[in-house]
Amino acid sequence: MQAGAPPLRDVAKEVAPERIESGEIQELISEMVRVCKARGVGLAAPQLGTRLRVIVLEDTVEGMSDVSAEELERQKRKPFAVKVIINPELTPLGDSSAAFFEGCLSVAGYRAVVRRHLKVRCRGLGGDGAPVDFVAEGWQARILQHELDHLNGVLYTDRMETRTFRRVDLLDEPLPGDHAEFGRAVVLGESNEPVVRGNASAAEDAEARVKARKNRRR
Repeated sequence: MQAGAPPLRDVAKEVAPERIESGEIQELISEMVRVCKARGVGLAAPQLGTRLRVIVLEDTVEGMSDVSAEELERQKRKPFAVKVIINPELTPLGDSSAAFFEGCLSVAGYRAVVRRHLKVRCRGLGGDGAPVDFVAEGWQARILQHELDHLNGVLYTDRMETRTFRRVDLLDEPLPGDHAEFGRAVVLGESNEPVVRGNASAAEDAEARVKARKNRRR
């Protein structure tokens, strides 16, 4: 589904543990894994029009073959096997964040820089209903945050550094410079700049944005 489709803007419902072994949920998981393997590194059920809190993710050596070793190191990107997570919950660990270009199957043809927590703890249930509890860092942590956003009706365009938004064929063009209204230019990589949370109160959100803008002006 592409941006504008209602399921991408609704909050997905939790899956009751007793439903996980049902044909409905297992068929959904199988289809999600199939699509993920064919088209990306992560997928959330709402992207297939199903308003349930299910995500899948996988990153392979083949999938990152067009990324330089230097960039993979910067992104802390490493291959990992398919993960199926039902009713996922994420907890940020530490104050570090990272800003890199991000894309989405549901916003086809475009990319933008998004700041994400560098490390998170993920808890939920696996595709077999067993508890899942692990720590993710770097690119895997980014994928988890991106997919969890989908379950909450959020697209990466809601969190992006708006002046970096571009078509995929212009991805290698220089980032915009400093701006009188928007502060210093975005710098790719790790930092201690805060991640603005969409579910923060208005006061918290404003405080985080002011702090981020001050950091850029230093």
